[in-house]
Amino acid sequence: MTSFNPKDLSLNILQGYLQSAVAPRPIAFASTLDIHGNPNLSPFSFFNVFSTIPPILVFSPSRRVRDNTTKHTLENAEATKEVVINVVNYDIVQQMSLSSTEYPEGVNEFEKAGLTMLKSDIVKPFRVAESPVQFECKVNDIIKLGTEGGAGNLIICEVVKFHISKDVLNKDETINQKKLDLVARAGGNVYSRANKGFFEVPKPLSTLGIGVDNLPDDVKNSMVLTGNDLGMLANVEVLPSKKMVKEFIKSVGERYPNIKNASHRDKHKLARNYLSYGDVDSAWKILLS
Repeated sequence: MTSFNPKDLSLNILQGYLQSAVAPRPIAFASTLDIHGNPNLSPFSFFNVFSTIPPILVFSPSRRVRDNTTKHTLENAEATKEVVINVVNYDIVQQMSLSSTEYPEGVNEFEKAGLTMLKSDIVKPFRVAESPVQFECKVNDIIKLGTEGGAGNLIICEVVKFHISKDVLNKDETINQKKLDLVARAGGNVYSRANKGFFEVPKPLSTLGIGVDNLPDDVKNSMVLTGNDLGMLANVEVLPSKKMVKEFIKSVGERYPNIKNASHRDKHKLARNYLSYGDVDSAWKILLS
């Protein structure tokens, strides 16, 4: 075996080994409010359930490796002592990934990711309406594990109410794991889908993606494109230029001779096909033709 002393490794390499070896990890899609009432939404894969009585969930927003700053979720949890933890299934994995973009303080990641804010019953932070299970939580304690970049902060959350979509319940009101279709995080860009194994989701841009809120209305309100499709389309810094669109349509003219005059629905179907192969650029050029 190859052996390592953690103190001999760079922070990035150590983190990569830990995240790849301790996997797959469930994802806490954490919703908080800042002291001014601005919503914040961000995913964390250092997460699990640790107690039944009382019902305790723990997740950890680590200090950023890049510059040793803290995340808005941690700051909000410290200030308000409330959080909603939403589970992530395959239907929202792309939107979840987009929400992890480091938008400036005060930007609403619900809007950027195209997810719906649902009022909670007990706590103030909003639930993610599209999530099949949502836990309203009070923050009992926050344990800080260090002061350097990469250090974790254990947010110990007591569940005060939770909500389960009827779509994932069996007749006896137990959860149907296949219908729940959870995803989990592994190392790098790799995720695990409970039903089908590993797949990849490219990390959000280091620059800021335009967000679902800035998509053209016909795309944002599409009856063909899914939330995951919108999440992929929104993770671009700028849209292709008219010249780029024109050149692309000319290059695929033999395969799709009527694309310029096609209906929105037909263009969306074709764009979705490109997205299924991860070709976001071509999908945009079809949509903008």
